[in-house]
Amino acid sequence: MHRTPLVPRRVGTAVPPVRAAFVVLLLAVVVVAGARLVLAAGGMQVMGMAEYSTLIPIVGAALLPLRLTLILGLTNLVVGIVAYGILLPSMSHASRITVITALAASILVSLAVCRTRIAMERRLKGLMVARDRLTLLSEASTRVGGTLDVARTAEELAEVAVRRFADHAAVDLFDPVLKGEEPAPGPHAGPVTLRRAARRSVPAALAAASPDGGTVTYCRGSMPALSLLRGVPVHGQFPDGADGEECWPADPDGTGTKAPHSALAVPLRARGVTLGAALFTRSRHRDPFDAADVLLAQEIAARAAVCVDNARRYTHERATSVALQRSLLPQVVPPQPAVQAVARYLPADVGVGVGGDWYDVIPLSGARVALVVGDVVGHGIRASAAMGRLRAAVRTLADIDLPPDELLTHLDDIVIRLQSETCPTPTGGAEDAAEADVGEFVATCLYMVYDPISRRCTAARAGHPPPAVVHPGACARFLDVPAGPPLGVGGLPFETAEMHLPEGSLLALYTDGLVEAPRYCLDERLERLLEALSEPKPTLQDTCDHVLDRLVVDRTRDDIALVIARTQALDDRHTVAWELLDDLAEVARARDLASLQLAHWGLPGAAFLAELVVSELVTNAIRYGGSPVQLRLIRHDTLICEVSDGAHTAPHLRRARTFDEGGRGLFIVAQLAERWGTRQQSDGKTIWAELALPPATVPTPAPALATL
Repeated sequence: MHRTPLVPRRVGTAVPPVRAAFVVLLLAVVVVAGARLVLAAGGMQVMGMAEYSTLIPIVGAALLPLRLTLILGLTNLVVGIVAYGILLPSMSHASRITVITALAASILVSLAVCRTRIAMERRLKGLMVARDRLTLLSEASTRVGGTLDVARTAEELAEVAVRRFADHAAVDLFDPVLKGEEPAPGPHAGPVTLRRAARRSVPAALAAASPDGGTVTYCRGSMPALSLLRGVPVHGQFPDGADGEECWPADPDGTGTKAPHSALAVPLRARGVTLGAALFTRSRHRDPFDAADVLLAQEIAARAAVCVDNARRYTHERATSVALQRSLLPQVVPPQPAVQAVARYLPADVGVGVGGDWYDVIPLSGARVALVVGDVVGHGIRASAAMGRLRAAVRTLADIDLPPDELLTHLDDIVIRLQSETCPTPTGGAEDAAEADVGEFVATCLYMVYDPISRRCTAARAGHPPPAVVHPGACARFLDVPAGPPLGVGGLPFETAEMHLPEGSLLALYTDGLVEAPRYCLDERLERLLEALSEPKPTLQDTCDHVLDRLVVDRTRDDIALVIARTQALDDRHTVAWELLDDLAEVARARDLASLQLAHWGLPGAAFLAELVVSELVTNAIRYGGSPVQLRLIRHDTLICEVSDGAHTAPHLRRARTFDEGGRGLFIVAQLAERWGTRQQSDGKTIWAELALPPATVPTPAPALATL
């Protein structure tokens, strides 16, 4: 295949048609004026007319190039010799010599004037070019890299270049760069495939007709491929009639010019990594790229490459933060006997970074559920990591059934410990102090516990916005939960609020990103939230979407976490309780009560395991706990056996030795139950065990049997 050569273009060899016509017209005027002088010489002062003739080349020197000025001066001299030396015989010899000498001197003066003017024009043009280049560099420094988005940074580079530097600009990046990943190391010998990140052309209609995002392939030996291989700019010109397909890549959409008049390919390199290439072309009405243009393009590309690499690194960090945060947040909300819940999480836009908002729905003993939302101050990987540690701490504290106020107190101590771990040491330098971001471990949290049997809800909050509630048939309102200090302040107590929630009530927990927005009053945003929650929707998903549509106006500032839950109730068809005497003879009665109730519920297959668990728990409660002793069974998707006593001593699971007579009760319970545990109460403790139900079909639960 024939390769199109790149040839240099000579500048200034051809005279434009307008200038040539002007010169011809000017020469014609000179000839006519000379003839007029000859015809009028008889009645006019010849020397006066000759003085005006010397002005002709001087005037031409102010308008014409040096060559044309010389031609005009020689023509004026010839006309003067003919007019004053031949056509006017009456003119004295001394006068003729004076006139011709003056005309010859006017030629020398006009040439000097013309050279001085041309030198001044060149110097002025150089100053203007230097000013334009400095202006372009300044504009590139201020306009390119205004965001931390890779594609937008490439678009800014193309926009700046098209304004003053080129008629067409394209920025092609390697695919991993757009995803925030490290591109493949060089050398890139070609063919090389890149992604068209941005392109701009003059006129703007051409750029609008060709969308970005397509791929473009540089064949081996093409100018872009050579620039990527060598790591230096490559420029050249295409002769008239050449297509240049081997030296210049075609546009991915096929709308651009395949063979530019003058082309320049500059590699985008930053921190030793090649990110892509910037391509510039000029049409035939402009001068081709020269060495100064190459240096200018190289400087602009170097600055833009650093901005692109910064955006790539930020994209990588944000993707890591989002992946970390997504892995730490619950992917789905499991079904709960206490509530039906849905959640939404919206990360902030690219310019802010991922925050530390989180939510959780934690199943508790006794068919209860804990609803949690929190927010770690700050953005980035540090905030996501801190959020993960706090969420794990909340789950751990929730498993031991701490009241909301005590849980927040322990969580506050954890945050203070995290702060001390990240504080710079006294011997550390300024760099350690700068890297220690203590503020990211200040957090807010709202913790609520709902009991579907008593339909009581207890809540406490640490610097978090209050939850909203919608009772059936009523409007939304905020719950009066005392506002405690944010986590990390330390030394201040948290208070708990308790309220009764009818079945079907709607609870809304959210982070401040939902109600805080620039140019809006917080009270107005909170009122809008209540209005959105008061409008009934068919499903909880529809309610979540409706709230977000009404309130989300700007996602560039903060993350948004939203949890909406509808309360459920477990009535007498799902739960039953018996009071037992402080006598070991009650163990047999407890087994019989549990067996009869399970048979009444249509669960005879679960009676054997339930009898064993109830027997061990009641025995331990009577022997080691003391009155009052209560047995409660809760049936939903699982069977929960609870035994309460009046002692506050928590039981401990241990392995009994071969010849020990006791110590095997909790071990048997742990082996038979899916989960078991204990929770403290004001009047004692409760030991519970959760048993799996057989997979057989179960009829609708009937009311509990009367106490035997």
